[in-house]
Amino acid sequence: MLDMSVPAGQLVIIAMLIFSRIGACLMIMPGLASVRIPMQLRLFLAIAFSVAMLPLIGPRLQGLVADITLARLTLGIVSELLTGAIFGFIAQVFFWTLQFMANIIAMSMGYSGQPGVSILESRPESQLANLIAISALVIFFATNMHLLLLRGLMASYEVLPASFVIQPQAALIDAVDALSETFLTSLHIAAPFVLYTILVNFATGLINKLTPSIPVYFISLPFVIFGGLVLLFLLFPEMLHFFSGELAAWINEGP
Repeated sequence: MLDMSVPAGQLVIIAMLIFSRIGACLMIMPGLASVRIPMQLRLFLAIAFSVAMLPLIGPRLQGLVADITLARLTLGIVSELLTGAIFGFIAQVFFWTLQFMANIIAMSMGYSGQPGVSILESRPESQLANLIAISALVIFFATNMHLLLLRGLMASYEVLPASFVIQPQAALIDAVDALSETFLTSLHIAAPFVLYTILVNFATGLINKLTPSIPVYFISLPFVIFGGLVLLFLLFPEMLHFFSGELAAWINEGP
Protein backbone atom coordinates (compact mmCIF):
# COMPACT_ATOMS: atom_id res chain seq x y z
CA MET A 1 0.00 0.00 0.00
CA LEU A 2 1.00 3.61 -0.49
CA ASP A 3 2.88 5.18 2.39
CA MET A 4 0.83 8.28 3.18
CA SER A 5 3.74 9.76 5.14
CA VAL A 6 5.49 10.77 1.92
CA PRO A 7 5.71 14.52 1.23
CA ALA A 8 2.61 16.08 -0.26
CA GLY A 9 4.56 17.22 -3.32
CA GLN A 10 5.62 13.67 -4.18
CA LEU A 11 2.07 12.41 -3.61
CA VAL A 12 0.74 14.98 -6.09
CA ILE A 13 3.36 13.98 -8.67
CA ILE A 14 2.45 10.28 -8.27
CA ALA A 15 -1.23 11.14 -8.74
CA MET A 16 -0.38 13.17 -11.86
CA LEU A 17 1.51 10.26 -13.41
CA ILE A 18 -1.32 7.82 -12.69
CA PHE A 19 -3.90 10.30 -14.00
CA SER A 20 -1.89 10.72 -17.22
CA ARG A 21 -2.11 7.02 -18.08
CA ILE A 22 -5.74 6.61 -16.95
CA GLY A 23 -6.96 9.85 -18.53
CA ALA A 24 -5.33 9.15 -21.90
CA CYS A 25 -6.95 5.70 -22.01
CA LEU A 26 -10.43 6.99 -21.10
CA MET A 27 -10.11 9.84 -23.61
CA ILE A 28 -9.90 7.32 -26.50
CA MET A 29 -11.83 4.41 -24.93
CA PRO A 30 -14.91 3.23 -26.90
CA GLY A 31 -18.12 4.77 -25.68
CA LEU A 32 -16.49 7.29 -23.38
CA ALA A 33 -14.69 8.93 -26.30
CA SER A 34 -17.98 9.71 -28.03
CA VAL A 35 -18.91 13.33 -28.59
CA ARG A 36 -22.23 12.52 -26.87
CA ILE A 37 -20.43 12.06 -23.52
CA PRO A 38 -19.88 15.37 -21.67
CA MET A 39 -16.27 16.32 -21.08
CA GLN A 40 -16.98 16.86 -17.37
CA LEU A 41 -18.14 13.25 -17.01
CA ARG A 42 -14.99 11.90 -18.67
CA LEU A 43 -12.84 14.07 -16.43
CA PHE A 44 -14.73 12.91 -13.34
CA LEU A 45 -14.30 9.23 -14.29
CA ALA A 46 -10.59 9.70 -14.97
CA ILE A 47 -10.10 11.38 -11.58
CA ALA A 48 -12.16 8.71 -9.80
CA PHE A 49 -10.20 5.83 -11.34
CA SER A 50 -6.90 7.58 -10.64
CA VAL A 51 -7.78 8.09 -6.98
CA ALA A 52 -8.90 4.45 -6.69
CA MET A 53 -5.62 3.20 -8.19
CA LEU A 54 -3.40 5.57 -6.21
CA PRO A 55 -2.99 3.29 -3.12
CA LEU A 56 -2.27 0.27 -5.36
CA ILE A 57 0.05 1.79 -7.95
CA GLY A 58 1.61 4.50 -5.80
CA PRO A 59 4.28 2.29 -4.15
CA ARG A 60 5.69 1.44 -7.60
CA LEU A 61 6.25 5.14 -8.29
CA GLN A 62 7.62 6.35 -4.96
CA GLY A 63 11.22 5.57 -5.85
CA LEU A 64 10.94 7.37 -9.19
CA VAL A 65 9.70 10.70 -7.83
CA ALA A 66 12.13 11.04 -4.92
CA ASP A 67 14.38 13.66 -6.54
CA ILE A 68 12.52 14.46 -9.72
CA THR A 69 13.17 17.52 -11.86
CA LEU A 70 10.76 19.44 -14.04
CA ALA A 71 12.29 18.04 -17.24
CA ARG A 72 12.02 14.44 -16.00
CA LEU A 73 8.46 15.05 -14.83
CA THR A 74 7.49 16.35 -18.28
CA LEU A 75 9.02 13.28 -19.95
CA GLY A 76 7.25 11.03 -17.47
CA ILE A 77 3.87 12.61 -18.14
CA VAL A 78 4.34 12.36 -21.91
CA SER A 79 5.44 8.71 -21.58
CA GLU A 80 2.42 7.85 -19.42
CA LEU A 81 0.07 9.64 -21.82
CA LEU A 82 1.47 7.61 -24.71
CA THR A 83 1.11 4.32 -22.80
CA GLY A 84 -2.49 5.03 -21.80
CA ALA A 85 -3.39 6.21 -25.29
CA ILE A 86 -2.15 2.92 -26.77
CA PHE A 87 -4.53 0.95 -24.54
CA GLY A 88 -7.50 3.11 -25.52
CA PHE A 89 -6.46 3.11 -29.19
CA ILE A 90 -6.34 -0.71 -29.34
CA ALA A 91 -10.00 -0.93 -28.30
CA GLN A 92 -11.18 2.12 -30.24
CA VAL A 93 -9.59 1.11 -33.53
CA PHE A 94 -11.80 -1.99 -33.58
CA PHE A 95 -14.86 0.25 -33.56
CA TRP A 96 -13.43 2.63 -36.16
CA THR A 97 -12.82 -0.18 -38.62
CA LEU A 98 -16.19 -1.74 -37.77
CA GLN A 99 -17.94 1.55 -38.59
CA PHE A 100 -16.00 1.75 -41.86
CA MET A 101 -17.00 -1.79 -42.83
CA ALA A 102 -20.58 -1.14 -41.67
CA ASN A 103 -20.82 1.69 -44.19
CA ILE A 104 -19.51 -0.70 -46.86
CA ILE A 105 -22.21 -3.20 -45.85
CA ALA A 106 -24.84 -0.45 -46.12
CA MET A 107 -23.58 0.46 -49.61
CA SER A 108 -23.70 -3.17 -50.72
CA MET A 109 -27.35 -3.39 -49.59
CA GLY A 110 -28.41 -0.08 -51.14
CA TYR A 111 -28.94 1.62 -47.75
CA SER A 112 -26.36 4.39 -48.10
CA GLY A 113 -28.42 6.82 -50.16
CA GLN A 114 -29.55 9.09 -47.32
CA PRO A 115 -27.07 9.33 -44.43
CA GLY A 116 -28.46 10.02 -40.98
CA VAL A 117 -27.05 11.41 -37.76
CA SER A 118 -24.41 9.22 -36.16
CA ILE A 119 -25.16 8.03 -32.63
CA LEU A 120 -21.52 7.93 -31.55
CA GLU A 121 -19.88 10.65 -33.67
CA SER A 122 -20.84 14.02 -35.10
CA ARG A 123 -20.40 13.04 -38.75
CA PRO A 124 -23.25 11.77 -40.98
CA GLU A 125 -23.59 8.00 -41.15
CA SER A 126 -26.02 5.50 -42.61
CA GLN A 127 -28.68 4.10 -40.30
CA LEU A 128 -27.46 0.55 -40.85
CA ALA A 129 -23.95 1.54 -39.78
CA ASN A 130 -25.49 3.18 -36.71
CA LEU A 131 -27.27 -0.06 -35.86
CA ILE A 132 -24.12 -2.16 -36.17
CA ALA A 133 -21.95 0.33 -34.24
CA ILE A 134 -24.36 0.80 -31.34
CA SER A 135 -24.96 -2.96 -31.09
CA ALA A 136 -21.22 -3.61 -30.87
CA LEU A 137 -20.87 -0.87 -28.24
CA VAL A 138 -23.70 -2.33 -26.15
CA ILE A 139 -21.99 -5.74 -26.24
CA PHE A 140 -18.71 -4.06 -25.26
CA PHE A 141 -20.23 -2.75 -22.03
CA ALA A 142 -22.69 -5.61 -21.40
CA THR A 143 -19.89 -8.19 -21.42
CA ASN A 144 -17.74 -6.00 -19.11
CA MET A 145 -14.99 -5.62 -21.67
CA HIS A 146 -14.53 -2.05 -20.46
CA LEU A 147 -13.63 -3.45 -17.04
CA LEU A 148 -11.30 -5.91 -18.74
CA LEU A 149 -9.59 -2.98 -20.46
CA LEU A 150 -9.21 -1.09 -17.18
CA ARG A 151 -7.93 -4.23 -15.45
CA GLY A 152 -5.36 -4.63 -18.21
CA LEU A 153 -4.42 -0.97 -17.81
CA MET A 154 -3.80 -1.56 -14.12
CA ALA A 155 -1.75 -4.69 -14.83
CA SER A 156 0.26 -2.74 -17.40
CA TYR A 157 2.35 -1.27 -14.62
CA GLU A 158 3.97 -4.70 -14.25
CA VAL A 159 4.67 -5.10 -17.98
CA LEU A 160 5.24 -1.43 -18.82
CA PRO A 161 6.35 0.23 -15.58
CA ALA A 162 6.32 3.99 -15.36
CA SER A 163 9.51 5.49 -16.71
CA PHE A 164 10.86 8.82 -17.87
CA VAL A 165 11.88 7.51 -21.29
CA ILE A 166 9.53 7.97 -24.25
CA GLN A 167 9.38 4.89 -26.51
CA PRO A 168 7.51 5.91 -29.69
CA GLN A 169 8.85 2.93 -31.63
CA ALA A 170 7.14 0.42 -29.33
CA ALA A 171 3.92 2.45 -29.50
CA LEU A 172 4.00 2.48 -33.31
CA ILE A 173 4.56 -1.29 -33.41
CA ASP A 174 1.52 -1.84 -31.18
CA ALA A 175 -0.57 0.56 -33.29
CA VAL A 176 0.38 -1.17 -36.56
CA ASP A 177 -0.36 -4.60 -35.08
CA ALA A 178 -3.76 -3.37 -33.87
CA LEU A 179 -4.62 -1.86 -37.27
CA SER A 180 -3.64 -5.07 -39.06
CA GLU A 181 -5.70 -7.22 -36.72
CA THR A 182 -8.77 -4.98 -36.84
CA PHE A 183 -8.69 -4.71 -40.63
CA LEU A 184 -8.70 -8.49 -40.98
CA THR A 185 -11.48 -8.80 -38.40
CA SER A 186 -13.68 -6.23 -40.12
CA LEU A 187 -12.93 -7.73 -43.53
CA HIS A 188 -14.13 -11.12 -42.28
CA ILE A 189 -17.33 -9.48 -41.01
CA ALA A 190 -18.06 -7.65 -44.27
CA ALA A 191 -16.92 -10.46 -46.60
CA PRO A 192 -20.40 -12.05 -47.10
CA PHE A 193 -21.90 -8.69 -48.05
CA VAL A 194 -19.02 -7.81 -50.38
CA LEU A 195 -19.51 -11.15 -52.11
CA TYR A 196 -23.26 -10.54 -52.18
CA THR A 197 -22.95 -7.16 -53.89
CA ILE A 198 -20.48 -8.57 -56.46
CA LEU A 199 -22.85 -11.39 -57.40
CA VAL A 200 -25.92 -9.14 -57.43
CA ASN A 201 -24.30 -6.48 -59.60
CA PHE A 202 -22.91 -9.10 -61.97
CA ALA A 203 -26.36 -10.71 -62.33
CA THR A 204 -28.06 -7.33 -62.72
CA GLY A 205 -25.57 -6.21 -65.37
CA LEU A 206 -26.03 -9.48 -67.24
CA ILE A 207 -29.83 -9.12 -67.22
CA ASN A 208 -29.51 -5.52 -68.34
CA LYS A 209 -27.45 -6.62 -71.34
CA LEU A 210 -30.07 -9.21 -72.25
CA THR A 211 -32.97 -6.77 -71.92
CA PRO A 212 -31.57 -3.26 -72.59
CA SER A 213 -35.03 -1.74 -73.00
CA ILE A 214 -35.99 -2.45 -69.37
CA PRO A 215 -34.50 -0.32 -66.51
CA VAL A 216 -33.21 -3.34 -64.65
CA TYR A 217 -31.24 -1.40 -62.04
CA PHE A 218 -34.34 0.49 -60.84
CA ILE A 219 -36.50 -2.61 -60.83
CA SER A 220 -33.93 -4.74 -59.02
CA LEU A 221 -33.26 -2.27 -56.18
CA PRO A 222 -36.08 -3.48 -53.88
CA PHE A 223 -34.96 -7.09 -54.40
CA VAL A 224 -31.33 -6.15 -53.66
CA ILE A 225 -32.39 -4.45 -50.42
CA PHE A 226 -34.61 -7.39 -49.45
CA GLY A 227 -31.82 -9.89 -50.10
CA GLY A 228 -29.38 -7.79 -48.08
CA LEU A 229 -31.81 -7.58 -45.17
CA VAL A 230 -32.29 -11.35 -45.19
CA LEU A 231 -28.52 -11.85 -45.22
CA LEU A 232 -28.15 -9.34 -42.38
CA PHE A 233 -30.89 -11.09 -40.38
CA LEU A 234 -29.08 -14.41 -40.69
CA LEU A 235 -25.55 -13.14 -40.04
CA PHE A 236 -26.02 -10.27 -37.58
CA PRO A 237 -25.68 -12.36 -34.35
CA GLU A 238 -22.62 -14.16 -35.74
CA MET A 239 -21.05 -10.86 -36.79
CA LEU A 240 -21.37 -9.40 -33.31
CA HIS A 241 -20.19 -12.63 -31.67
CA PHE A 242 -17.11 -12.76 -33.88
CA PHE A 243 -16.36 -9.08 -33.32
CA SER A 244 -16.67 -9.28 -29.53
CA GLY A 245 -14.54 -12.44 -29.41
CA GLU A 246 -11.73 -10.86 -31.43
CA LEU A 247 -11.86 -7.67 -29.38
CA ALA A 248 -11.78 -9.57 -26.06
CA ALA A 249 -8.87 -11.70 -27.24
CA TRP A 250 -6.87 -8.64 -28.30
CA ILE A 251 -7.57 -6.83 -25.00
CA ASN A 252 -6.49 -9.91 -23.07
CA GLU A 253 -3.21 -10.01 -24.95
CA GLY A 254 -2.55 -6.33 -24.29
CA PRO A 255 -0.12 -4.05 -26.14
